Amino acid sequence: MLKIAGVGLLTAVVLAGCGSKSSDSGAKKQSANWMVAANINTMDVSKMTDLISSQNVNATNEGLLKMTTGNAVVPGVAKNYTVSKDGKTWTFNLRHSKWNDGTPVTAKDFVYSWQRTVNPKTASQYAYIFTNIENADKINAGKLSPSKLGAKAEGDYKLVVHLIKPQSYFKFMVSQSYYFPEEISKVKKYGSSYGTDAQKNGYNGPFVLKGWNGTNDTWKLVKNPKYWNAKAIKLDTLNMQAIKDPNTALNGYQSGKLDFTTLSGTQVKQYKNDKNYHLYKQASIYYLEMNEKKFPMFKNKNIRKAFSLAIDKKQLANKVLADGSQAPKGFVADDMSQRNGKDFADESYVKGAVAYNLNEAKKYWAKGLQETGKKSVNLTLLSDDTDVAKRSTEFVQSQLTKLPGVKITNQNVPYKTRLSRSASGQFDLVITAWNADYPDPSNFLDILTSKNSYNNGKWSNAKYDALVKKSEGADAANEGARWNDMVQAEKVLMNDQGIVPLYQPAISTLMKPKIHGVQFFPTAPQWDWSKISVK
Repeated sequence: MLKIAGVGLLTAVVLAGCGSKSSDSGAKKQSANWMVAANINTMDVSKMTDLISSQNVNATNEGLLKMTTGNAVVPGVAKNYTVSKDGKTWTFNLRHSKWNDGTPVTAKDFVYSWQRTVNPKTASQYAYIFTNIENADKINAGKLSPSKLGAKAEGDYKLVVHLIKPQSYFKFMVSQSYYFPEEISKVKKYGSSYGTDAQKNGYNGPFVLKGWNGTNDTWKLVKNPKYWNAKAIKLDTLNMQAIKDPNTALNGYQSGKLDFTTLSGTQVKQYKNDKNYHLYKQASIYYLEMNEKKFPMFKNKNIRKAFSLAIDKKQLANKVLADGSQAPKGFVADDMSQRNGKDFADESYVKGAVAYNLNEAKKYWAKGLQETGKKSVNLTLLSDDTDVAKRSTEFVQSQLTKLPGVKITNQNVPYKTRLSRSASGQFDLVITAWNADYPDPSNFLDILTSKNSYNNGKWSNAKYDALVKKSEGADAANEGARWNDMVQAEKVLMNDQGIVPLYQPAISTLMKPKIHGVQFFPTAPQWDWSKISVK
């Protein structure tokens, strides 16, 4: 997701806190200060595509199940569920929970939300994630009414979902924000402005969003007394702010204003031996997309291979970023999915697709130019305006311009702008990222199929599409065959250099001992709020 899904650019969420006494009861109130590297894009579950929005939605809303440590799921709005013998019918029994305005959360809210997401009029980029639910693809293609979706409410508190084929990881998917319910009355009341500010939404999770007007960099998450498990939530208020500059964040930590901050580059080198230093590896990959629709020359495999070989990924991770990030093994992050003791990234590793060899890059470049009839090229490289993004674009620019006739102009824009331009194809080259929502290689592989809405570069390979389809169709119930399909699909992607993996990120942090229970789930933008407290 982000997820979302990955949901877009991975940005670390950091926690800081301080306790203060309530003026009226004398009880110790727990407040905390959170920092993110960008502001919220939207709180509309059906339209959300980025990690920052997903993190805030996960704090203020809740789905059927919740992710927890060890890649496990625990009850959320659903108190339990059952799966039919053929693996295609999932029945969720809901608890009696409420929205923040006191209205009951019912199975109809889930059905409405999912129907709205797959409805082509919504133009959701996450519609593809529902493809295994009966009729989802036909609905999204405009061939059936959203009411025909294979998700039905049997009364207020039973949700029955019919899948096209067995999907063992469906339990992980329904824990993610794109499967969250939406309060029907709120969506209908606010229409196109639903989710565009804090007031135009309904919340059924641990917190309620306050003070976000749609564009500002500060907001609050206030404990939701209507949340079904409110008694387990220790924090009363979270003060959120977007801080792009790592030096500003570090100064806040050093001055005592922050108890938790992320570190970058030279900061990591300075503090990596500090007792309060923590490193969290992420199931995420930053990568370079080449716009084949706008620049047909990128349809040439030799051009794509030249660009990949010209970029030293190890130098980028170890020297330029120097924050615990590592050179990638491929598009699917390592240490995320294993089978029979073997990691997916190791089994699908194509060394030449992530290697650095400038001499070879120049040979492929010359061949590609000859094949495309080009002599030179002038391109813009799109990315965010954060410190890390700027250093990344500067490095990639310096690497690619070593190829004869290549001129690169960097275009660092606000996060929200980059997301919009990427989605609409307004770029030549873009540095983007995908963060796994659930621990399965399909979470990465799906997004680069030819018709996927997140395939912004429009790379297309029939063999790749066929292997992904086979893994989700004919071999869906055979874990060994399905795994092999995905391994081969990754190899096809990397051998064809559909994208250029740049690095697998990590979150380097400083956290003072007063913060307790913070957990980073590498495959989901979620937190176990019941465990977090400020002493």
